[in-house]
Amino acid sequence: MASDPLFIPTRVAEATVGRPDFLRRLRADDELWRDFQELCDCGGRLAGSASEARAQDWCAGRLSVAGQGATVRRDSTPYAGWVCHSASLTHLATGQRLDAIPLLGSARTAGLELEVLDLGRGTPDEVQAAGDRVRGRAVMVAHEYPFATSTVHRRVKLAAAQAAGAAAFLVAQPEPGVGPVSGSSGRGGGPGIPAMSISAEAAQVLRGVDARVRIEIDGEDLPGARTDVIVLDLPGGSEERVVLSAHIDGHPLAESAIDNGTGVAAALALARNIAPFVAGLPRGLTVCIFSAEEWALNGSREWLRGLSAGERERIVLNVNLDSLAGSNRLTALTSGFPHLGSFAQTAAAQADTSLGVHLPLMSNSDHANFAAHGIPALRLIAGFDEPASALRLLLSRADTRELVDRDVLQHAAACAGAIVWSGLSASAADLHHLRSRA
Repeated sequence: MASDPLFIPTRVAEATVGRPDFLRRLRADDELWRDFQELCDCGGRLAGSASEARAQDWCAGRLSVAGQGATVRRDSTPYAGWVCHSASLTHLATGQRLDAIPLLGSARTAGLELEVLDLGRGTPDEVQAAGDRVRGRAVMVAHEYPFATSTVHRRVKLAAAQAAGAAAFLVAQPEPGVGPVSGSSGRGGGPGIPAMSISAEAAQVLRGVDARVRIEIDGEDLPGARTDVIVLDLPGGSEERVVLSAHIDGHPLAESAIDNGTGVAAALALARNIAPFVAGLPRGLTVCIFSAEEWALNGSREWLRGLSAGERERIVLNVNLDSLAGSNRLTALTSGFPHLGSFAQTAAAQADTSLGVHLPLMSNSDHANFAAHGIPALRLIAGFDEPASALRLLLSRADTRELVDRDVLQHAAACAGAIVWSGLSASAADLHHLRSRA
């Protein structure tokens, strides 16, 4: 049926009729805000924690309601699990215990005493320029606003420092009063060096004359760690699927509200309101609520790897919702697919949204794993290239529900809904065009 050239245009014409009703329902969905609040009530949702388990059980129940009786399944996936039993960073000259937390997956140490080398921003070029001064020291670099064209990710800096012979790694939050930021070391169970995130106040202490520290990290790899991908499949008029995704896991420092309570709540609202329409559209919708995203995108990578080649081939588009509030400006990160941006902008206009586009691949959420398989994939995000926005507080103790404006989240959900609808209803020729990298 999907291969019949007369079938798809007919379905597209019918689909245009239902779109306004769907978007009206989505904009008026009061359950979206309730879902967001209840997800924040679960806590920070670190993968492997009781908080994550509570959130996944809650989400599976909500997704069952959204699917109007459709079966919700839980696909188990491995990830590079790790747990920290204790950690500390002590300024040796004063005995002061500094505000610091280990990066997820950090190498352990029973007590390493090192001189700190402050490399400012700490780009790979700056690490290389420091030469032999890096070797055997704890390299301190700046945490950067993660959603900007010029961002150098902490894992890139960590890899450069380790390659240059650093004995430990410290990434410093630049803003006072916020505390350290959580995040993954990207080690994935392999060799690494002790790695910690520190507050702006701790960094200031370490810029003093006697910058020597003692680092203690009692961490443990968890071989065989697994988490669940919560999956709802809504069949359409063919075997093709659009995948709507969001990650439910976060960090223990706060509520992981913007990142990514907003994306999960929006995905649930979208699924709930589009479910009555999908059977009449040219292709079906698969909703995936991933976990272990904060662990170097492990969950979605393993889930996609577990699909057959045919199952991956039937995925025509991934719309990934991650951090939809904190700014009223939305951007589509389009993973190097040059035609995807205009497709998304045209769809967003149906929701009265002006949508920015960033073309080069940014491997900062689950869309990157779909793109790696040649699947057109975008991440919808707020605050791109807005370093003063509330998104600067992600991964910190400040990422709580108070940062999220209800109307901003509702508007972002409507924009996401318009893009998903376009993916479900577009012609086969248009979707084939999206796969082109030329």
